[in-house]
Amino acid sequence: MSIEVEKLSKVYKLKKSQKKVAVDDISFTIPSGEIVGFIGPNGAGKSTTIKMLTGILVPDGGTISIDGMNFKKNRKQIMYKIGVVFGQKSVLCWDIPVLDTLKLFKDMYKVSDSVYEENMRLFRDVLGIDEFINQPPRLLSLGQRMKADLAASLIYNPDILFLDEPTIGIDVLSKERIRDFIQKINRERHTTIILTTHDVSDIETLCEKMIIIDKGSLIYDGTLEDLKDKYKTTDLEEIIKNIYRNGEMKYA
Repeated sequence: MSIEVEKLSKVYKLKKSQKKVAVDDISFTIPSGEIVGFIGPNGAGKSTTIKMLTGILVPDGGTISIDGMNFKKNRKQIMYKIGVVFGQKSVLCWDIPVLDTLKLFKDMYKVSDSVYEENMRLFRDVLGIDEFINQPPRLLSLGQRMKADLAASLIYNPDILFLDEPTIGIDVLSKERIRDFIQKINRERHTTIILTTHDVSDIETLCEKMIIIDKGSLIYDGTLEDLKDKYKTTDLEEIIKNIYRNGEMKYA
């Protein structure tokens, strides 16, 4: 499933009739089956954009098309086709075992027994969820909870997966396992993945394309290799620092 965004905007009303433009007339396309890094400094408008792309927020202007559908007419169909993992907020039921949440999602999304069992085998093999599947999320480490969140968001085979800081605060081995899992579902299921992260290694390991925004405006939309070519360096961290520092593209 592809995503097409045209002149998207969001404005927040502040006190004393003041306004803050969180997202300012941005347009981009994410082709089906790609892993795209969606990055920007803190306060750039990333989370607001993701919330509009997932139907949590309503845009003040512009359009969002997901495989030709929009939230106004096709909300239910779209929600069956997208999965979301927010690193700071879990979709899991906090006080019941992870397995019970997965069974709940199975029923909510009308997942067949065969698909459920197939996905559970994948989660066991690649994410190692058997280590904690019978524990409630409140007792899990951050890395375990992120793996459980990934399982819950993929139990119904969504076509698009939004990942907001999926490796934040996680140890090196857990990061590697989560990255391997993301690559596997993209390769085998052609799942379109939008990754929001501040971890440069996440981007270099997973992404072919990058979308960069700052102060609500689109700064870059292109491949990782083209970005490196424009700056004449392979040091992605230094490139990103330069972009954040200047608020615009400064080619070498």
